[in-house]
Amino acid sequence: MTPDMVLDLLLAILGGAVRVGTPFLFVSLGECLTEKSGRINLGLEGVLVFSAMAGFGGAHLSGSPWLGVLLAGCSGAALALLHGLLCSLNRVSDIATGIALMLLGAGLAFYLGKPLIQPQAPQIPAIGLGAWSTSPGVQSALAINALFPVGVALAGGLAWGLANTRWGLVVRMAGDSSDAAKALGYSVNRVRIAATTAGGFIAGLGGASLSLYYPGSWNEGLSSGQGLIAVALVIFARWSPWRCLGAALLFGGAGAIGPALQSVGISGGYYLFNAVPYALTLAILVATCSTRRAIKGAPMELGGSK
Repeated sequence: MTPDMVLDLLLAILGGAVRVGTPFLFVSLGECLTEKSGRINLGLEGVLVFSAMAGFGGAHLSGSPWLGVLLAGCSGAALALLHGLLCSLNRVSDIATGIALMLLGAGLAFYLGKPLIQPQAPQIPAIGLGAWSTSPGVQSALAINALFPVGVALAGGLAWGLANTRWGLVVRMAGDSSDAAKALGYSVNRVRIAATTAGGFIAGLGGASLSLYYPGSWNEGLSSGQGLIAVALVIFARWSPWRCLGAALLFGGAGAIGPALQSVGISGGYYLFNAVPYALTLAILVATCSTRRAIKGAPMELGGSK
């Protein structure tokens, strides 16, 4: 490859890391907040698909992408609230409920979203960072989803809030020692329901990014397992919002390798490179299967760390 092709490839991967990683960022931040309270939500795949459908439908009907984003967040929060309420019942498994929620969210999205497969909806605007270049390819690669800066700010806000505020202390206490939280007069179930609902709202923004920016349409295969990958991503990030940002960009960059190579005329092995995020997820799960490694940074009330 020529130096210009190498530069174009690197810029394409960089832009793709942000473009593909934005949904990962929001879903991982939502799951990070949920797990910090001591609850796991494996239903994020259903939340992501349902919120993507709701956001696309809201934008299509209202003509405003931002109303679609708001509806996507609220839809994610509603499904997560259901998960939180069910998990607060005695002898109800977070894992089983999460799987049921995943099936429910996907089923509702497929049923309610059938009329939305053909129509178009207004898209979330892009922030152009490639104005310095005269190359249309570079300008396209560096067009950043307007939700991405929101996600970065949210990662910083969550990191600061969990470490420096009363609500952050209460959430971490519920995740690390429910007995301590109860001794101070806090309802652990209420804290976990609130954290799970807020996490669902954040994850719902990732769904809006899928249907209203990239790929920017609604169809039944839109998510491609990103909600489930986000659970592994949170483990990889060691339950840190800032590390979730880095992990989302890493996964986004892995997912952007195939399209980036194709953009510079290299099409061989395209589908193989598209499998990189899933291979990376498997590698992370294998690397963290050791009890000694997995427990580092994990909220102690999570089922896997008790």
